[in-house]
Amino acid sequence: MLGKKLVTAQKRGETRALCLGLGMVACSMMMYFFIGITIVPFYTKSVWTTETVCKVLKASIKDKVFCPNSEGSEDEEIFPYPCLQVWVNLTASGQEVMLYQTEDTLERNPKCSYVPDKLENSKEVKARIETIASNFKKYQTFPCYYDPGGTQTSVILSRLYPSKGLLFAFLWPTLMFTGGCLIIVLVKISQYVSVLSAWQ
Repeated sequence: MLGKKLVTAQKRGETRALCLGLGMVACSMMMYFFIGITIVPFYTKSVWTTETVCKVLKASIKDKVFCPNSEGSEDEEIFPYPCLQVWVNLTASGQEVMLYQTEDTLERNPKCSYVPDKLENSKEVKARIETIASNFKKYQTFPCYYDPGGTQTSVILSRLYPSKGLLFAFLWPTLMFTGGCLIIVLVKISQYVSVLSAWQ
């Protein structure tokens, strides 16, 4: 009687462990799919892939420009902010090009090097842009990214999805997938040992 209870408890434990392993594998596959349709396209679409050194030539704040508060907004002139323009000397080619914060900045407003993320107090936005401009004037040389193919003459300060960030995004689903597969393998080995012991 006690042996039957132990066997039943063992089978229940194996079933639960097997379900856990399969669930971890399924969740990791869903995470792979999500990363593949969101982050990977932006990473492969970016042409600013090579890192070099940029030297500031000019950093000036122009008159205010307008930016829509949200995508698809009908009123496109509701978010005025000072337009910061930063021109740098690209060490790789010696060209004078315009610097943008990220790839998204160029798409949102190609006239400005920095675009505020959301609608905020106008004084805070102005103070932030002035601080950024003073930092560029203070730190004349810094790393930046350019397009080695030459399709884009501008450069960006940082990539939205760098290689390290992409690897970090794939790290967690990989660990979950490995853990799930390991649990399944251990359960199968336990079942095989149990069957072999019973047969002997």
